[in-house]
Amino acid sequence: MKAYERLIKYASFPTGSFEENPDCPSNPDEFILARHLENELRELGCVNTQVDEHGYVYGFLPANDGGARKKKIGFIAHMDTVSEVEFRGCRPRVEKDYSGGDIVLNADKGIVMKRSEFPVLEKYIGQDLVVTDGTTVLGADDKAGVAEIVTMLERFKNDPTLPHGDIAVGFTPDEEIGRGADLFNVPLFACDGAYTVDGGTFGQIEYENFNAVNATVYFYGKAVHPGDAKAGGMINASRLALEFDALLPENERCEYTSGYEGFYHLIGIKGTTEEAESKYILRDHDAGKIEIKKQTLARAADYLNARYGEGRVKVDAKDVYRNMAEYVKKAFWLVENAKAAIEAAGGSPDVSPIRGGTDGARLSYEGLPCPNLGTGSQNHHGRFEFAGVQDMEKCVDTLINICRLTD
Repeated sequence: MKAYERLIKYASFPTGSFEENPDCPSNPDEFILARHLENELRELGCVNTQVDEHGYVYGFLPANDGGARKKKIGFIAHMDTVSEVEFRGCRPRVEKDYSGGDIVLNADKGIVMKRSEFPVLEKYIGQDLVVTDGTTVLGADDKAGVAEIVTMLERFKNDPTLPHGDIAVGFTPDEEIGRGADLFNVPLFACDGAYTVDGGTFGQIEYENFNAVNATVYFYGKAVHPGDAKAGGMINASRLALEFDALLPENERCEYTSGYEGFYHLIGIKGTTEEAESKYILRDHDAGKIEIKKQTLARAADYLNARYGEGRVKVDAKDVYRNMAEYVKKAFWLVENAKAAIEAAGGSPDVSPIRGGTDGARLSYEGLPCPNLGTGSQNHHGRFEFAGVQDMEKCVDTLINICRLTD
């Protein structure tokens, strides 16, 4: 089976993850896909295959090289998709031999993927594309990665002349809500290094990601009848939230940044006169600069508390993950092998920073250095998501080459 065929099959599993559910997995349907993958791994020769109580899938393919390779390598992808866009009832199809124009996804609903809006399509001219009908996400983030890892295992089973050492495979739930690595069993995985297969263009290698902080800011006002607000000294908590946001650097909002530039991003705000709450994510590749951003939030709170009274504003900021670069650099053979593997598969390595994070960021921090590889898919988290059929096969070739190159 080709990788794109597996992607189409996996897309039928409605595995959108839900941040409001504290359980793991947050969507019980993730268990259904997990058990399906467990069976596939077992059929493809993996041993000690299991789904744990939290929906994590593990499988281990024994070496076929007589012990020539000393390092044990791992590959990881996540099973969940976003839930902010409809993820149920996905109906993928293959657009054959994309010629470079607009793609009509759904004629009845007038849904068209326009080349002018998605210039990345130019990279896929001449390829077959897996697309949706425009009413749901495809789920290539990250079912394309899952499909490529499983297809790699099938290639090894079908061609025992392909050499490899010990390989570990892991599929995680709830990555899209930031919990994918929370309960990952690093000691069980027991690898010298691993790769998350969870990205965009074929050839991408990412080992620098944001340092991440999530912050909730609480505002406490003083409710007074509006007619008596002046005399009664009303303090409007919702207005405090707006004033707080205005104190943050305007040019460091996410819509004004790129490359290595970090940002403050207000992702939600709710409130009344008496109480309000704002949620922010802070991101920066530089560890020192992320600390400055945390201090900026604290100073804004101090300013408002000095103006309106102590205790009106409280900031709760928590570190979520760190830049994996400092850990991957200690095992840089992972990056060098990935470059050589991509070139051997006919691609050009593109080493670039992630303006986000992956499961690999947390796993690297926990002792499993884990850069990220592209999957040949694009436009993630939206109805215009797609994957390149031929690029997905090159990604499979890359994984096989990595196993060959690991010493």
